[in-house]
Amino acid sequence: MLKQKNYNAALTQFVSILTLFLVISCATQKPYVSKIEGKQIGITNTNPQTPAIEEFIKPYRENIDKDMNQILAYAPETMDKSKGEWQTTIGSLQADITLATANKLFLKRENKPVDICLLNHGGIRSMISKGNVTTRTAFELMPFENELVVVALKGQQIVEMVNYLISEKKPHPLAGMEIVLNKDASSYKSITIQGKPLDINKTYYVATNDYLYNGGDSMNFFKKGTMTSLDYKLRNVWIDYFKETDTIPVPRNKRIIVE
Repeated sequence: MLKQKNYNAALTQFVSILTLFLVISCATQKPYVSKIEGKQIGITNTNPQTPAIEEFIKPYRENIDKDMNQILAYAPETMDKSKGEWQTTIGSLQADITLATANKLFLKRENKPVDICLLNHGGIRSMISKGNVTTRTAFELMPFENELVVVALKGQQIVEMVNYLISEKKPHPLAGMEIVLNKDASSYKSITIQGKPLDINKTYYVATNDYLYNGGDSMNFFKKGTMTSLDYKLRNVWIDYFKETDTIPVPRNKRIIVE
């Protein structure tokens, strides 16, 4: 019997020591994830709705829809960024209203005019359909939070800008400048800014957005200039323009001309 008690005591002590060892060992080891598994669950109209959640968000959705569906202006025809080789009606419209807005703000703040506006073709995310134009139209056109900025560029950077446009062969929104290209459209014959020939030694002020200023769409020439933020979202430029305009004009004048 004494031997059995000694055996049990020794076994109990062994188990206690082993447990303590395991606890200390686990405490000193860092946890890690060996494998993660997942699957894609599509959300469609067939997914069941939760009535309580729907009832909770209903008044918020109705208020948002009321604001988004507010009629601001009228478009006499559909303006689509896919129609046009060197410029599109919607791109020219965006550049025109952005230039006018930037010029007004920059004159007031810096007492200097804005000469040019250059934006990116890919930044226009929708179209303006013929008929009523709403706040929702502006959000669809510009779903991003891009800010309006003005960049001071020397004449040499304007030449780089023109060469970029020639190489890109995309209808990037452009205003305030006219570029005449050679017949094969591989180089320029003349550059006119606000009706005057380009002065290589002059500083020009270009309205654009913060994404492009930071090198977006490889517009690296913007990085060589000095930037001033106007604290104005491009989407709000659209919205405020629509509010002030009864019937939206359709720009048809060419900014890039091939001769």
